[in-house]
Amino acid sequence: MRRRAGETRDALMEAAFDLVRRQGLAATSVDEICAAAGVSKGAFFHHFKSKEDLAASAANHWSATTGAMFAAAPYHAAADPLDRVLGYIDFRARLIEGAPEAFTCFAGTMVQEAHATNPPVRAACWDSISGHADQLVGDIEAAVAAHGKTPGWTARGLALHTQAVLQGAFILAKASGEAELARESIGHLKRYVELLFGRGDRS
Repeated sequence: MRRRAGETRDALMEAAFDLVRRQGLAATSVDEICAAAGVSKGAFFHHFKSKEDLAASAANHWSATTGAMFAAAPYHAAADPLDRVLGYIDFRARLIEGAPEAFTCFAGTMVQEAHATNPPVRAACWDSISGHADQLVGDIEAAVAAHGKTPGWTARGLALHTQAVLQGAFILAKASGEAELARESIGHLKRYVELLFGRGDRS
C-alpha cells in the first residue's frame, strides 16, 4: 500500500529519532534514514532539502510527539500543584529504562553536536527543550502561590533547571552505560524541589 505524503514525512522523522539517539546526527546518513523508514531517497528529497532540514523538522515533530505523551500523563490529576511538579519528575524517572537511545532526548542529543555548526537545528532544539520546560511553569507558579512562598527565583528558571538536570542525567547514562545514574540524578532533582518548598528531609 502506498503511503500518503504526510505518512512518509512522519516515517522519515521517526526513523531519525531512533538513529540519531543511537549514533548521533553526524554519523547518521540519509541512506540510513531512508532504509529505516522504508522509503526511497527520492521520497526523502521530496520532503526535505537535506539531512539538516530533516533534523530541524524532526525536533519540532519530537516536541509534538512527546508533548502529547506528557499531556496525557497521570500526574496532572493531582490537586496540589506541587504534587503535579513532583509527579512530573517521578514520571521522567520511570521513563529511564533500557538502552540510552530508548530514553534519551532527541533534541538534547542533536544540539550537543549541532549547536555551533547548524543554527536552524540549534534553534529547533532550543524551541523543543525550552517549550517543554514552559509546560511546567504554570504548575510551579501555582505551587509557589499555594504554599505561600516568596522565592528569589523564577518559575521559568526552575522549569529550565529541571531540563538541565534531565539532559545531564542522560549524558551520565550514556558515558557510564548505567541507566541507574540517570535515575539517581533525577531523584536528587526531586529532593531539591521538595526542599525549595519546605517539604522532605532537610539533612
